[in-house]
Amino acid sequence: MIDSQRPLDTLAEFGDASVRVLHRRGSLVGVPGRRGLSAWLYRRWGNRGNAIVTALGSFLAIAVSGTIAWVVSEPLVFPSLGATAFLCFETPLAEVASPRNTLVGHGTAIAAAALSLALFGLLGAPSAYVEGITAERVGAVALSVGLTGGVLRMLRSAHPPAGATTIIVSSGLLAEPSQMLSVAIGVVLLTLSCWLLNRAIGVPAPVWGAPA
Repeated sequence: MIDSQRPLDTLAEFGDASVRVLHRRGSLVGVPGRRGLSAWLYRRWGNRGNAIVTALGSFLAIAVSGTIAWVVSEPLVFPSLGATAFLCFETPLAEVASPRNTLVGHGTAIAAAALSLALFGLLGAPSAYVEGITAERVGAVALSVGLTGGVLRMLRSAHPPAGATTIIVSSGLLAEPSQMLSVAIGVVLLTLSCWLLNRAIGVPAPVWGAPA
């Protein structure tokens, strides 16, 4: 039975929206060991302070990745990274936001998409946005999503943004080998940026897996 404020706060950090309905002070409330700027913002402005953390962290993380992508002229930023950045700053100690789940999740998504493209004979084919939707493309996209979800469940490495990454690749948008490599590098860069930023503002983000 929950008999104190802290367990409820911590439960809200790891739970879903249905848990937070019981307690609406903000999802960063229950981060144990939080200090520095993150703790100060919450003490001063409550959930509005948490909103600043999420907004500022997401902005800076994507800005860093985007700047590097611009300098090297590679697609290191793509839509699903926005969702990953949001998770990393909104629920930094949750399993889905850990570096382990982020890297395993997107890595599995890329591999599943590559396999699906190969099975349906679409490696090197124009993307769905150029060629249009074909039966083979539908099969490749559906299979990549299914494989990603199933493998991540087996690995206990859920990371919802990976579902978008696998579609980005299997739809042909970033499907060349060099582009898939850029996607993987982009994930690593963003994961590192999020971790460093969280630590810099006083959030004890895990180095690898989520805390027990």
